[in-house]
Amino acid sequence: METMVTVALLFVAHLLTTAAAAPSVIVVGAGMSGISSAKILSDAGIKDILILEATDRIGGRIHKTEFGGLSVEKGANWVEGVNGDQLNPILTMAEELRLRRVQSDYSNISSNTYKQESGLYDSALVQKALDLSDTVSEQGEKLTSTLPKSGREDISVLTFQRLQNHVPSDPVDMVVDYYTYDYEFAEPPRVTSLQNTVPLSTFANFGEDIQFVCDRRGYESVVYHVAHQFLKTDKNGTIVDPRLLLNKVVRKISQSRSGVEVTTEDGSVYKADYVMVSVSIGVLQTKLIDFVPNLPNWKIMALYQFDMAVYTKIFLKFPHRFWPLGKGTKFFLYASERRGYYPVWQHFEDEYPGAAVLMVTVTDEESRRIEQQSDSETKAEVMEVLRSMFGKNVPEATDIFVPRWWSDRFFKGTFSNWPLGVNRYEFDQIRAPVGKVYFTGEHTSEHYNGYVHGAYLAGIDSANMMIRCIKYGFCKIQIKAKDA
Repeated sequence: METMVTVALLFVAHLLTTAAAAPSVIVVGAGMSGISSAKILSDAGIKDILILEATDRIGGRIHKTEFGGLSVEKGANWVEGVNGDQLNPILTMAEELRLRRVQSDYSNISSNTYKQESGLYDSALVQKALDLSDTVSEQGEKLTSTLPKSGREDISVLTFQRLQNHVPSDPVDMVVDYYTYDYEFAEPPRVTSLQNTVPLSTFANFGEDIQFVCDRRGYESVVYHVAHQFLKTDKNGTIVDPRLLLNKVVRKISQSRSGVEVTTEDGSVYKADYVMVSVSIGVLQTKLIDFVPNLPNWKIMALYQFDMAVYTKIFLKFPHRFWPLGKGTKFFLYASERRGYYPVWQHFEDEYPGAAVLMVTVTDEESRRIEQQSDSETKAEVMEVLRSMFGKNVPEATDIFVPRWWSDRFFKGTFSNWPLGVNRYEFDQIRAPVGKVYFTGEHTSEHYNGYVHGAYLAGIDSANMMIRCIKYGFCKIQIKAKDA
């Protein structure tokens, strides 16, 4: 009898040891939301965390690269929402890190709008278009304040423009419209929700100022700043914590009563009690990760309805500067008859004097088109646009860099945009957990989807949701009725 008891006790001890050896939570993805959620879990005493990251770095869509002797940002670039009533948490980090930032001043854009056939438009003409766009947006804010919070009466931005008898159709009106909406949301007004974007909570709460990050350490420093607070690093600041594994491409997430099992592309299998999935909604809309059992239909439908937008910043290096300098010249527009064709430009002379680098932003279908052609083809198109703006003597660009976020299977775009047709009910379904599988990411941020601070705050919210389940047994998430 004594022998049997001893054997039983040893067996129980083995089970407890085995359970303790496995991480309690696996976090899939080491972008801002994944790192943010892992930190909150760690702060709550849940130390058995394993972070699986598909790439060779942390940061996700916040990533610097070297170009033309500069450190430029492939993805997120601005601290958006500064000098408001509330303090943007990303601004706090940027100040703690002393990240170099330059205020983005768009106030003189009316004097810097170029014709397709060369030369500048009269500033009064452009200002009139800008003023009209602002007036329509203000009216949109008034309508939004009267709509049911459920979103059941939401309309697109374009629909509201039509109600205001404002449908941009000439080059100036179209480029101003693009600058107002697409440049912010990476999608056109016809697909963008009015109620969930006008007004924008980011600017209403944190302030209307915007700061451009131009630090050699990169904007990704804010992600490392969070990671260093709970992951072990060496004296050089390199993360050496065994709880972070890079180059681990998650391909399957299985869950059962006993927990979750995560399988990576290299055949490794990791077990835990819960999993936090922080990949982009663009990835969730593909077949990269297989969920076993399949996610319920309500979850899949909600995920598929939200938009993963594409925002592409193209960088060009020249032998010398040929564009105007001075106050109010940083940003300029190209008013083409083809809406969204290389429309918004920026020089780097304030950030990097003498760099002779320009950046042009494209979005949506233009981004997808450009990603599928060669860089030489893109450069030829860009040079034609620049010579139409500044004349035939514009020198040939010596280098070009075109990010390809949409083509990258680990991202499938740059950030989410709230489209028409997704109301509060579907959005709550997007961020709701399914059993032991939890979800986070900027696309799950109720007020700040699409922004770095949205990713950071979403990680905190999702982690707290999981903590309530693990520690207090509050695991069932209530989703309000569709018309509530």
